[in-house]
Amino acid sequence: MSVATPDIEHIIEVLPELPPERVKEAADFIDYLADRERKHKTFVEETLAAAANPEKVTFENSKALIKAAMESVSEDS
Repeated sequence: MSVATPDIEHIIEVLPELPPERVKEAADFIDYLADRERKHKTFVEETLAAAANPEKVTFENSKALIKAAMESVSEDS
């Protein structure tokens, strides 16, 4: 997918002025931003899906809730 915007065109114009190590830093940062955007999109989709299909989950106590949350996070990593 290629979408030309004034900002993208400007970035393309100035990249040749940068030394290779700066271009690499810019590429790494763009990869980081893209990854965050993908994760945010997934989070929003999952949140909307959960809101559309509410399911009650009960826990015996707060420790069980925290344990389940931590296990969920470690499964997602």
